[in-house]
Amino acid sequence: MDIHELKADMIEYSQSIGIDKIGIASPDVFTELKERLRAQQENGYQSGFEKGTVDERTQPQNLVPEAKSIISIALAYPSKLQDAPQSVKGDRRGLFCRASWGQDYHDVLRDRLNKLAEYLEEKYPGFVFRSMVDTGELSDRAVAERAGIGFTGKNTNLITEEFGSYVYLGEMITNIPFSPDDPVEDSCGDCNICVDACPTGALIQGGQLNAQKCIAFLTQTKGFLPDEYRGVIGNRLYGCDTCQTVCPKNKRKRNLIHEEFQPDPEKVKPKLKPLLSISNREFKETYGEMAGSWRGKKPIQRNAILALAHFKDDSANDDLVRLMKEDPRPVIRGTAAWALGKIGNPDAYDSIMLAKQKENDAEVIAEMEKGIKLLEKEPKQLS
Repeated sequence: MDIHELKADMIEYSQSIGIDKIGIASPDVFTELKERLRAQQENGYQSGFEKGTVDERTQPQNLVPEAKSIISIALAYPSKLQDAPQSVKGDRRGLFCRASWGQDYHDVLRDRLNKLAEYLEEKYPGFVFRSMVDTGELSDRAVAERAGIGFTGKNTNLITEEFGSYVYLGEMITNIPFSPDDPVEDSCGDCNICVDACPTGALIQGGQLNAQKCIAFLTQTKGFLPDEYRGVIGNRLYGCDTCQTVCPKNKRKRNLIHEEFQPDPEKVKPKLKPLLSISNREFKETYGEMAGSWRGKKPIQRNAILALAHFKDDSANDDLVRLMKEDPRPVIRGTAAWALGKIGNPDAYDSIMLAKQKENDAEVIAEMEKGIKLLEKEPKQLS
């Protein structure tokens, strides 16, 4: 069998099933990545969502001993929300990041990789493979960079010439000895816009991220959001796009290509107050197909409360008082109490004080005290 011919045929087939870019990487050890990951661990910069050991994440043949090549694929996703609903006073809205628009990309890329595997199984006897998307051991970005899909920018995103950094990545380790493609030259140059624009300073320097400070990570946590980040989360419900939206490489990249990724404006920019009372069933039915739903409704609701505080939306006071008094989850009760103080409605003072008398959770009580202090900073409101 002519491997070069098979590679050309595979590339042509990949385009017919909706793969926007495809490249081949060698299965050699990712030596530079291994050093970077160890430094990340030593500095406490990892998110905790990573899968596998450093060796598993950087040595493909540990995962597939027969590995001869890695196929990297990329699918572009939209960067612009058409017909976006307006966030207005008394009816404020939150926002899901672009990577959570439309159908969950994990499902879409797995579908493409499965079709690609079926095609190769017919063409190559004894075909062995293992596919992964985002949640596997390998670094999708490192594989894609080695495969010539794009280069890693200072914002730590893979940047392609055609689609900017608005691409989903996946890969397939195979036993087919495809020839590797050439990497793309880094072209960030002296540009440092993304590093300077990061709201929390999570980009320590070009190409190095402290995930613990990244808003995209923070919006997915389930506990109380640290105080220092509550003022910068804004109305983000899931994820953060700042380091992408400011990138010159993403200018005029719309990527309205795949129907699966076309966003429903009411889902990706939803009203905040209805999120406070949404049931588990309603949440799953409405948001279950979105990547941003994977952590459940609790982080989304907490972030919605913080967004209402950001907007100082006193039309949400009754909803927040109800959550503070009745919600069984301490994080929601406490965050609601803090938000009441941040919004600053004078009626909130008595509500927090009364709720505090019945509260037994120490962390919730601490949040109530924070809310009270915020109200006391404006004594005229309490008269």
